[in-house]
Amino acid sequence: MYYPEEVIQQVIDRNDIEDVVSSCVELKKSGSNLVGLCPFHNEKTPSFTVSPNKRMFYCFGCGVGGNVISFVMRYENMDFQEALKYLAERGGVTLPESRYSREDREKSEHRQLMLDANREAAVFYYKNLYSPKGIKGLKYLKEERRLSDETIKKFGLGFSEITDSSLVKHLKTKGFADKVLIDAGLALFDEKRGLRDRFWNRVMFPIMDMHRKVIGFGGRVMGDSKPKYLNTSESPIFDKSRNLFGLNYARGSRANNFIICEGYMDVISMHQAGFDQAVASLGTAFTNEHAAMLERITQKAKKKILLAYDSDGAGVNAALRAIDMLRDVGIMPRVINMKPYKDPDEFIKNLGPEEFQKRIDEAENGFMYILRQTEADFDMSDPEGKTSFEKNIAMLLCTLNEGAERDNYAETVSRKYNITMENLRKLMVFYSTGIFQTQKRPSREDLSNRPKVKDSGKNQKLLLGWISNDPELYPQISSIVKPEDFDEGVLRESAERLFSDIQNGTINIPAMIAAYEDPESQSEAASIFGVRMIMPETKEERSKAFTELVEKVKRNSYSRWAEASAGSAEDMIKAIEMKKALEKLKDLKLDVK
Repeated sequence: MYYPEEVIQQVIDRNDIEDVVSSCVELKKSGSNLVGLCPFHNEKTPSFTVSPNKRMFYCFGCGVGGNVISFVMRYENMDFQEALKYLAERGGVTLPESRYSREDREKSEHRQLMLDANREAAVFYYKNLYSPKGIKGLKYLKEERRLSDETIKKFGLGFSEITDSSLVKHLKTKGFADKVLIDAGLALFDEKRGLRDRFWNRVMFPIMDMHRKVIGFGGRVMGDSKPKYLNTSESPIFDKSRNLFGLNYARGSRANNFIICEGYMDVISMHQAGFDQAVASLGTAFTNEHAAMLERITQKAKKKILLAYDSDGAGVNAALRAIDMLRDVGIMPRVINMKPYKDPDEFIKNLGPEEFQKRIDEAENGFMYILRQTEADFDMSDPEGKTSFEKNIAMLLCTLNEGAERDNYAETVSRKYNITMENLRKLMVFYSTGIFQTQKRPSREDLSNRPKVKDSGKNQKLLLGWISNDPELYPQISSIVKPEDFDEGVLRESAERLFSDIQNGTINIPAMIAAYEDPESQSEAASIFGVRMIMPETKEERSKAFTELVEKVKRNSYSRWAEASAGSAEDMIKAIEMKKALEKLKDLKLDVK
């Protein structure tokens, strides 16, 4: 469905962002803005800001931001169309009729047929498991994996036959077309063998969405064939990066946490042992989308996140990546120690649920887990190695947003690693100083490889944020800075819109954010115009800082172009011209009030 831009703008205009947000968040006046505790992540010090003038919100803690539509989307867990209709009704705006096109209607019908086919396939596989054809699979689940009939039924586990066309034949008798079976990931087609089952000779794990609709399958082969686990391919109804195995049950758990593990059997084994809060990613690594989804769920349910990844090297690396992603959405997870066993399934089988509950209670803070794993990369008996480790500690501490939180961790780290607070603070100041400060957390890879902080995207955001706050600066740089000097995507598009708005005599930040329907792009756009600046006190210092910022953006633009150039004669001529332009920037002096 589609609504004109002017209709969307009318909805935004009729819904004062201060009124909408204050009905959900307690806000207090802070200069021209309003601040409060962020509803999208846990925090003790307010970092959630509403700007009535810009008609936007932004959280400097978790990076979530946008306009009034974005807020309703995230807070009420609505999509763009649902939030627009809700606010239109609230603001007394009559939305024009918007009908599905023939193409949209056909897509919707095809999607429903794929879901119907998956549901029928799940029933077929389950019946197979308890028939003579499924003896091998049932023996594996009950004897080797020690699953009860009740658990098998709860998760709808099944078995795909050794023959490779039994499901296709069954579904064809139910009236499903070939295209539906292929698009749903249940069947394959080739010229030689025709239409055949995608899964055969495998124990089957139906994958359900949060509404308990079967959207795909995972299959574990019986024997030594490869791959050991086979999963449904991406489809219009199955997106691995946006679904978690077991979440349909875990959402209803009374536990005060979610436990993220690596595999289907870990989840099933934990649920059978009474830990019905367990979930796992679907044959792929944990993603930013998974983290964002859990952040939305945990905020409403007030639950913590625990990681129960494998205890081997691959599991440790997966845990570190997951911690980074969860921290990016404002969640500090804890890590469950699986040793001496590899995973939760092995642990529970050998030591039992009571011992596993103890490990949950003793789960290690995610930040301290990162430090402990980082320590292993350095020779602590060597002065140089110990110094390098201490520098890494300081950089990691700088990624913590809240001052009280940072101080508490610094004290703990100081005691644990025998570093004086004075030396630790000096290192922290060194890695965090600058005229401007933003809240972007660097990845662990960034921290381990960099001798100093470098963030060209940050400089671009700072420049656009500064200009949006003081549009009178733009004429001084209009001949110097162009939209193509910004990274492709939201940054460049925001530069184009901002510069165009200034030239037309009006700046409409809510419209810039509303240009995107997906929450991620909205937050990125909001982070540009909601950037927090610590301004120098004197006019001379402000002018110098602004001039240096312009120069940094231009130099980054040149570097990016140089890396991408093909080295042709035309490129060489352009390179010479750009270098000359950069040389002139050394004499640039901009005037900031």
